[in-house]
Amino acid sequence: MMTLDVTVVNVALADIAGSLDVGLARVQWTVSAYSLAFGALLLTAGALSDRIGRRTVFMAGMALFTVASAGCGLAPDAGTLVVARAAQGLGGSLVFAPTLALLAAAYEGARRQAAIAAFAAVASAAGALGPVVGGLFVSGLGWRWIFLVNVPIGILVVAGALARMPGSRATAEGAARRRVDPLGAVLGVAALLALHYPLVAGPEAGWTAARVLVPAAAGVALTAALVASQRRGDGLIDLALLRIRALSGAAVLGFLARMSSLGVLAFTTLWLQSTHAYSPLEVGLHLLPLTGSLLLAGLFVARLQQVFTPHALVAGGFGLQGLGLSALAAAASGAAGAGGPDRAATAAGLVLLGVGGAVIFPPLMGVAVGAVPEDRSGLASGLANACYPLGTATGVAAFGALFAARLDAGLGGAADGTVRDAVGTGRLELLDPALRPLARSAFSGAYTAVCLASAAVCLIGVLAARMLRDGAAGTADGPAGKPARAARTAQTS
Repeated sequence: MMTLDVTVVNVALADIAGSLDVGLARVQWTVSAYSLAFGALLLTAGALSDRIGRRTVFMAGMALFTVASAGCGLAPDAGTLVVARAAQGLGGSLVFAPTLALLAAAYEGARRQAAIAAFAAVASAAGALGPVVGGLFVSGLGWRWIFLVNVPIGILVVAGALARMPGSRATAEGAARRRVDPLGAVLGVAALLALHYPLVAGPEAGWTAARVLVPAAAGVALTAALVASQRRGDGLIDLALLRIRALSGAAVLGFLARMSSLGVLAFTTLWLQSTHAYSPLEVGLHLLPLTGSLLLAGLFVARLQQVFTPHALVAGGFGLQGLGLSALAAAASGAAGAGGPDRAATAAGLVLLGVGGAVIFPPLMGVAVGAVPEDRSGLASGLANACYPLGTATGVAAFGALFAARLDAGLGGAADGTVRDAVGTGRLELLDPALRPLARSAFSGAYTAVCLASAAVCLIGVLAARMLRDGAAGTADGPAGKPARAARTAQTS
């Protein structure tokens, strides 16, 4: 639910704008408000869950998300909808931040690996399934139901958590040793929000606009203030944990993985629309090789983790994603010519992307919570999860700038405002038929550049995966894992 709601709204923006009688640019804040609020609170929510209880934070977030979903579905105007979406994002972050710690507390050894693999596969596939689910609801029941469907599910989740989710004794013991840090909490939220906002607003406002540069500078200053406030050692964040190579490596690699996967997904969707004239629902259905391979490969990741180290799996996953992006680049190059896109290369690229993502994330999540003392696993979960939306936003922003530059170069003298807007949003049917071959070629060339740039990010991920070598011994709580955990506890407490 949390991941699906990041992408499910995209296909409903035009219907929402028409229903509420507002411009499309304003309605786009229903996407941005959710992602900003979601990303800003993850780190703080994870740290607080170690103090006040992970199940408590989870259920509070689920209740807020459910109420806010009802508010979104019943919103009478755009302003109410944006506010409700921000509340949805806050609730989503409270749910998502302690999830890895909750899974680590509920399972051990191979069962923990299987649980994290299942969670990662479903979460990743949900993000890619957003256009399918959104298209089905918008075309069948109306846009309000993409939010209202969350209400009965949310009620069931809260009831299930009360009945089945165990508390955490380690959380209570850790809370007794460390105080709640209101200043650190506020600085943590403000710093992540200030760093995230320019990435969301930059593509629309321009990277030199004051509304982009001022928050970026504030984000740097707030981050420095947060670090300074935490040096005493008993605050919200234990800075000693960040010196654990495996934990910091898992955070960095999670950032790169989201940048190379979900960061390019929006452009893949637009490319399918522009080259095939697919509807939003048809685009979602043609992305099923991606979502299907994510889910199918996720069934086998736990077994692979019993054979291969996290370093090997993550490096292999990045390698598969890089190959998939190269295949998509080849397909886009074919689309620029007279022969049209290579459908086999497109399907193969999407499958490789899905399999790579399924292989990358479970080891990263296991390392994040396995590399730290048990009573700090909520903070580790929040830190790892906070890097995911930042990676997605950075990918969309960086690849969007590259896409726009290559698109303008490809259009040449035809790149006036109307043509650029139509091509940039994949609506080639709005153009004069004489311009469509040039526009299709320019779009495919720009998408090729994005795929190759994302493949380069995957190469960085392959090389950076060696950061996980120090954490391989502690990812499973088998007989070999417990001494490693005890040693790390002695070093970081």
